[in-house]
Amino acid sequence: MKKIEAIIRKTKFEEVKEALLEADIEWFSYYDVRGVGKTRQERIYRGIVYDTSYIERTLLTIVVRDVNVDKTVNAILKTAQTGEIGDGRIFISTIDDSIRIRTGEQGDIALYNAEQEK
Repeated sequence: MKKIEAIIRKTKFEEVKEALLEADIEWFSYYDVRGVGKTRQERIYRGIVYDTSYIERTLLTIVVRDVNVDKTVNAILKTAQTGEIGDGRIFISTIDDSIRIRTGEQGDIALYNAEQEK
């Protein structure tokens, strides 16, 4: 099992969500986050200087079986990429175990509904 964390532009969230659903990734968490990037900018609005180095993004957290890693990452890349600075990052890490609280199922079977696979 792998945990995929993707930091994307807030404006791309709906497109990424639809792409994940099309790739049969039906469960994930997301959070509105702020971060600081390498690029520093100041903008002037009505004579007041604003620091725009704090970037609003959305963080997706997705745990998938190993067989679904590539299609999950490709769905995010395909829809979140604009080619501009600030598109975000994807991090992939290993998950040792998972347990479905409702049924007590353990391992990657806890990540999806086996009944639906029949």
